[in-house]
Amino acid sequence: MTAVAPPATPASAPPQDSPRSRRLLLWVALVVLLVVAQSLLVLLTLRYEQARAQERTDDQATAAQGEIRRRAQLVLQGLQGLQTREADAQAWQRHAETLLRSQREIGRIERRDARLRILEAADSPFREPLFQRMSRAEMALEAEVACGIARRLATPAFSRSQFVPLPGGLGAEVVDVCVPVQQAGELVGFHVATLLLSQWLDEVRGSDAGRSHELSFIEGDGTRLARSGAVRGAGVYVAERVVDLPGSPLQLRVDAAERAPSLIPNLATALVMGLSIALFAVVLLLVRDGRRRAAAEEALAESLGFRKAMEDSLLTGLRARDRQGRIVYVNPAFCRMVGFSADELQHATLPPYWPPEHAADYQRRQAERQAAATDEEQPHQGYETVFMRKDGERFPVMIYEAPLVTGTGKQTGWMSAVLDLSSQRRVEDLSRQQQERLQATARLASVGEMASLLSHELNQPLSAIASYATGSLNLVHAPALPGQDPDRPDPDLLPSLQHALERIAEQAERAGRVIKSVHDFVRRRHQAHEVIAADLLIESVLPLVRLQARKSGARVELDIAQPVPRVKVDRTMVEQVLLNLARNGIQAMEADTPLAERVLTLRVRLAPAAAGTPGRWVVFSVVDAGPGIPAEVAQRLFTPFFTTKPEGMGLGLSLCRTVVEQHGGAMDFENLPPRPGDASGRAGGTGFRFTLPQLVGRPPAG
Repeated sequence: MTAVAPPATPASAPPQDSPRSRRLLLWVALVVLLVVAQSLLVLLTLRYEQARAQERTDDQATAAQGEIRRRAQLVLQGLQGLQTREADAQAWQRHAETLLRSQREIGRIERRDARLRILEAADSPFREPLFQRMSRAEMALEAEVACGIARRLATPAFSRSQFVPLPGGLGAEVVDVCVPVQQAGELVGFHVATLLLSQWLDEVRGSDAGRSHELSFIEGDGTRLARSGAVRGAGVYVAERVVDLPGSPLQLRVDAAERAPSLIPNLATALVMGLSIALFAVVLLLVRDGRRRAAAEEALAESLGFRKAMEDSLLTGLRARDRQGRIVYVNPAFCRMVGFSADELQHATLPPYWPPEHAADYQRRQAERQAAATDEEQPHQGYETVFMRKDGERFPVMIYEAPLVTGTGKQTGWMSAVLDLSSQRRVEDLSRQQQERLQATARLASVGEMASLLSHELNQPLSAIASYATGSLNLVHAPALPGQDPDRPDPDLLPSLQHALERIAEQAERAGRVIKSVHDFVRRRHQAHEVIAADLLIESVLPLVRLQARKSGARVELDIAQPVPRVKVDRTMVEQVLLNLARNGIQAMEADTPLAERVLTLRVRLAPAAAGTPGRWVVFSVVDAGPGIPAEVAQRLFTPFFTTKPEGMGLGLSLCRTVVEQHGGAMDFENLPPRPGDASGRAGGTGFRFTLPQLVGRPPAG
């Protein structure tokens, strides 16, 4: 026997790094770390200061926006409070002056009639009257526009801003707010208040905001209308907010007086922090370098021990062979599998677990693998073969073999994982026998399922055909009306017969579609889907629903969302779902529901959209006014072949849920609250809902 030679020692090894070069590398790393850390710290500090300044500006803008809205609401409440006091002119004047003193941003209040003629007016006591240089009539356009909006919407409305000239060459930017006055539901006049934008900002800003930020109203192009604040904005940290006011919004701008942070105040701190962190890291590296050798040796020993324990505990056999096919390593699981010890396997010329009758084939296959060992790419291989135990028993195994490659990329042999398949083969034989018996049973069950589904689904279209045929015969054999010639047919007979025959043809075609759809449904084929509006699905089943509703004395109501959503469905199967649910709802109201309350509602709605996402589900609901579903029945409601009807088969709701789920939707139900005045505590009806995916996009052309 030939012993396995140990791997040759390389003639020369790369020289190890000297301590001097290692120390030089550490100093270079120290310098690089200092430069990088200092640069990053300076940059991060500057960005942090800028972010904080911008956040302060945004907070000031948000607070100012809220305060402007609040004061606008106070102005509207004050004007609405004047509506009950307009009969007495002096009382109105007193209350108007009180409002002007409490709301300093109001420069003028006017009471106008329905034709916008000024009846009373009051000016602010804190400043000169606004309309001295130009009369109110010359500057009434924006107020009239606002009152026109208020008249049309029956709500307060703000006008666009306008410039009012004042004596001394000055002026003020103002807006008008118009509040309609109604009595007994009719418009009798308006209250118009003129607000000074600059004073409005003065009332809004606080002392801190006035010292650090400039508040201003601007137009869409950035033109300033009015400003407030003791400082001028630097234009670096700016926040803009839109104040939504009825009629005409205002755009608020908050400009901080603070400029971009300078580099000098933050540089020293950044340098100190960067130097400290870098020096601490270098110390850690030096300590780590001193302990690395001992830690590496300890980790290597632990790794070898762990790998040995892991290989010994495996249930999968491991086998390593060299380039000549000789076994160099086996784990205990492989030894237990074949019954030979590791020494016997490693010192054997030919593997003793090869069956003698297959030894020649195995040798040839091993020679082919050795010949292909020079290929650059050695793919992982998995194949099944037969081994022999020490006692001579043959057993099947699955071998997964891959090239054994060293860390330098050199192939030294092959590594194999061996699985014993004897237990799996016994299980597969038993499973095959059971599968054959199950297939025979499944064929019988499929025949019964097909017959039950066809009889259940064809009952409705065939009943409709019979009803229309009976109606046609009744029309044909109906006796002539008094005064009508019996030899001449009724002129309305032919359209009625044509309508009945068209309905018979439609129901016959429907029965054919039901047969095909149920056949595909049982065989789980992909059904033909078409794009259709939700209301067309309702209209298709509505004649049959109303026919059964008339027999039960029930009313059918429709509640369809607008615009009508579209879905892509198997039309026949979804119509069967709607028909089954409507029929169940009508039958549920026949026993205990009073005739006046028998209402069946067919509803189509879009599901509410989730946060941040548009709604994409269409909800179909069938709501009845029956007694509800008891708890013990609700638990088994969708179970196949479960029914509470003497003549039912229990397939309707189970089929409905399966059809909806095949379309990607879901079905559920709920008992409605008791009707007002009902002391019995019973439910006020039942609502069945199912969802279908909404088809979003442009409808197909043609």
